This record gives sequence, structure tokens and C-alpha cells, in this order.
Amino acid sequence: MGADTVRPADKGGSAERRREQHGWYVYDWACSVYSTSVLTVFLGPYLTSVAKAAADPDGFVHPLGIPVRAGSFFAYSVSLSIVVAVLVMPLAGAAADRSGRKKPLLAVSAYLGAGATAGMFFLDGDRYLLGGLLLVVANASLGVSMALYNAYLPQIAEPEERDAVSSRGWAFGYASGALVLVLNLILYSGHDSFGLDESTAVRICLASAGVWWGAFTLVPLRRLRDRGAAAREDRAAPSTGGWRQLKATLRDMRRHPLTLAFLLAYLVYNDGVQTVISQASIYGSEELGLDQTTLIVAVLLVQVLAVAGALGMGRLARTYGAKRTILGSLVAWTLTIGAGYFLPAGEPVWFFALAAGIGLVLGGSQALSRSLFSHLIPRGKEAEYFSAYEMSDRGMSWLGPLVFGLTYQLTGSYRDAIISLVAFFALGFVLLARVPVHRAAAAAGNPVPDRI
Repeated sequence: MGADTVRPADKGGSAERRREQHGWYVYDWACSVYSTSVLTVFLGPYLTSVAKAAADPDGFVHPLGIPVRAGSFFAYSVSLSIVVAVLVMPLAGAAADRSGRKKPLLAVSAYLGAGATAGMFFLDGDRYLLGGLLLVVANASLGVSMALYNAYLPQIAEPEERDAVSSRGWAFGYASGALVLVLNLILYSGHDSFGLDESTAVRICLASAGVWWGAFTLVPLRRLRDRGAAAREDRAAPSTGGWRQLKATLRDMRRHPLTLAFLLAYLVYNDGVQTVISQASIYGSEELGLDQTTLIVAVLLVQVLAVAGALGMGRLARTYGAKRTILGSLVAWTLTIGAGYFLPAGEPVWFFALAAGIGLVLGGSQALSRSLFSHLIPRGKEAEYFSAYEMSDRGMSWLGPLVFGLTYQLTGSYRDAIISLVAFFALGFVLLARVPVHRAAAAAGNPVPDRI
């Protein structure tokens, strides 16, 4: 498969490598505002209100004739977007590795997602189907772009520096999310003084995230370099080669069972992480009765503490290794979300305490998972394997929102829905604890750092 033609990191000038790393960080700066302002803060409550405006007297909407409780529409839309991403990501990853040109595919997916996000300005009245469609396109595009973005990590960072580089990328993203949320808070809380109604202010906040995403994506597109394709015997036409390479990738992954074991663990615990990110605002607004300004401040707190958490956990990984540090974060996740079940309604201070706990472990658990996985990938197959990783990151995280939505549909309680997520963190801990990461890295043919 030509693995020898692709190096784990560019051994060229360190100044050039640092320049590329800085450009790589900026994509997190660009796209994280979607995850923060759109998915975590504004779109869930706003799309739910739009769906409720379109609901029948029993509180149901009927997309494609299917009865769906209006309060579950957002969660189901997130799940559908992830199914779409699952179908596209492996093909994009295989195409990137076959052609050696990740950057054009990154550009297409990034600007498709940014355009769909900017289009959310037109989501008003009872246009819940438009909102669902734009969410599916934007969320799926983000998943594809992140798979391609993550695949650069083994090429721009040496094994011993990947924890730090990955953590800095997440820190850039959370810093960006915090900055934009401050601007959102000013606009939303003072919308009357700007001559705007509340709906228009929310739609501007949604659309501005798409503009931000598209504008800052120019930086990584200028700085990141494509290394060229690994030599391959299979020269199938592009229309069929992607599917053939996908099948070959799946067969090859069976040859690395320890890498698959890590992916299974990550799939489970990250499903819980992604569901908390996407459904926290729904829980705060619908179950705890908190207003939008309180939710924005809470998420802003998460963003600020996540910067410190990502950098701090990166330092812990130098001493204890990435695996042990992630396991510690999963214990913290379990305790934090369990405590969230007992939060009293209408008291923001306790919701802020919950947000602080989430912020301290959020960035670090994600950053270290990414860098740990980079050690477990066979050389020359970065984009393909990171597509599988992204399927576990955003891609396969359809089960958590589905469980959350079904639990609410069956019980009518968001407390029951949030407590169901504890199982994802507890089971993920057990599965990750069983993965021998040193042996997994060696089995993939990679150098094994002293601490991993």
C-alpha cells in the first residue's frame, strides 16, 4: 500500500512545521463556533420553538408523515445528520489518501457546512423542516471536514509532541467559541437596543457562525500542505475506487484489533460527550426553566474553562500518559452528569457549577483521545483511519441523541433523558481500561512514546 512513502511527520525544517501546525490550529478556531454557538447554545432551543409553532394540537410535527414530538425533533435531526456523515466520511477519507489531496476535500466540506450555517438566518416562523435540513447538511459537513483535518496530525507533529499539538488545537477552538459567545451575548441580551426582535437576534447569531467558519478556513487552506499519494497498485476509477478502498480499509482494520478496541471504547464514551454538547441547552431551557442569557453565560464558562482544561490535561498526560488521563476524565464525566440529574429548577448557580465541571474535562478528554489514536494508525492510511475515528467522534454519536430523544418521548422528562447518558461514560471507561495502548501502537508499526 506504499506506506513507506508517507512519513509520520514532516522531518523538514522545524519553522515550516510550526507554521503548518499554527495553520492547523486555526481550523479549530474557525469551525468550533458552529459547535458552540449553533449546536450547543442557540439552535436546539430555537429549532424546538419553531417545531412547536408548527405542531398539531397534540404537540406533534409530521415530517414525511411521521409523527414526532416537537420537543424531540432537534435530537432526531442531529441523529439523522450523523447517519449522513457516516455514509460520506469513509469515502472522503479513502479519496483523500488515494489522491494525496486532503485540502480540496477539506475546502468543499468546510464551505458546504459554513454555507448551510449561514443559511440558518432564514429559519423563522414554522420552517422547522428547513431548520432540520440545514442542520443535517451543516453537521454532516463538519464531521467530514474534521476527519480530513484530524488526518493531518500525524503528518505535522512528531509522536512525542502530538498530545501538546492536539491539546493546543482544542484550546484554540474553545477560545474562539468563548470570544464569539461574548459577541452573541452582547447582541442577544441587548437586541432591543439594536432594534431587533429576539428571533432576528438568534438568527443573526446562527448565521454569523457560518460567516466566521468560512472566513477563518482560508488560513489553514493556505498553510497546510498535501504530501502526495502513497503508491498503490489499485488504480480503479474514482467513481468506484472510493468504495473499493473503503472495503479494503475495513478489511485492513480487522488486522489491527487493538486499534478497533480503542475505537469501540471511544465510540461509547464520546457518544455521551457529544450528546451532552448538543442537548445541554435543551435540558437547561426546557427542564430547568433557564433563560437564553443564562445558557449563553453557562456555555461561555464551559469554553473558558475548557481552554485551561485542554492545556492542563495535556500537561498531565506528559506525566501519567494519555490513557490514564482520559480514564480520570471519564470518572469526572460520570460524577458530573450524575449530579446534573439533581439540579434544582430555576437556580442558575447550580447550572453554572455543572458547566464548570464539564468545562474542566471536556477539552482534555477530546484532545487526548485524538492524539492517542494518532499513535494507533498504520502509516499511509491517516485519512481513512481518521474517517473511522470521526465516525466515532461525531459520526457514530447518533445513539446518544437518539436515546436522549426516545427517553424524553417515552417519559416526558429531560431529567430521565440526561441521566441515561451516564451509562455511556461508565461503559467507555471499562472498555478503554482494557486496551493495551503500548501494544496497539507497536502493532500498527509506529514508534511507542515512553508515556502514552
